[in-house]
Amino acid sequence: MSRPRRPIMRTLVPIVALAISGLLLLMVLMRPEPGVPPAPGTAIAPSPLLGQVAPPLMPDTDATAASPFGNPMIELAGAQGVTVVNFWASWCPPCRAEHPTLLRLAESGVRVIGVNIDDEPGAARDYIDGAGNPFAAIVFDPKLRVAAGWGVTAPPQSFIIDAEGRVAAAFRGALIGSDFEQRFVPALKAAGWQGEISR
Repeated sequence: MSRPRRPIMRTLVPIVALAISGLLLLMVLMRPEPGVPPAPGTAIAPSPLLGQVAPPLMPDTDATAASPFGNPMIELAGAQGVTVVNFWASWCPPCRAEHPTLLRLAESGVRVIGVNIDDEPGAARDYIDGAGNPFAAIVFDPKLRVAAGWGVTAPPQSFIIDAEGRVAAAFRGALIGSDFEQRFVPALKAAGWQGEISR
């Protein structure tokens, strides 16, 4: 006499529940402790550039004629102090989500350089005109040639550059919420910035 088959759902439910519980536990264990700044040079996003002199921010010579932002020559080391380099695109929802944070940084005196990647000139210009411009300068990089030198494949991604022009920290994703307050701001201060972020 054959044994009756157990319904497949009765077998799968405990396995799925166990997998979800394990994932939640892992997320809790990996969550950063509030108020503890990362050490200088810590990779919030892994980057081989940490501690290295930042790559140049030279406009793509093939795109200079089409650039809606001019062709700035940007120096990352020297008297400018700490700089945030932010890779963004007008079509990118997380970039739009973090834009008010970038405006706050600029209002607080942080030098923010934008690198507009994989975008159309008109769309990029219209977005900045409508949302406000937090950037001291913008490099137009429609073919991701500048981005490739920084190891960036998709926006948004931000780098903190110290006064010597070295990459102090790298962040992947939108600079918003508690992650911005508890990780990005301490890393900015660890790199040598001494101001306060406006509210």
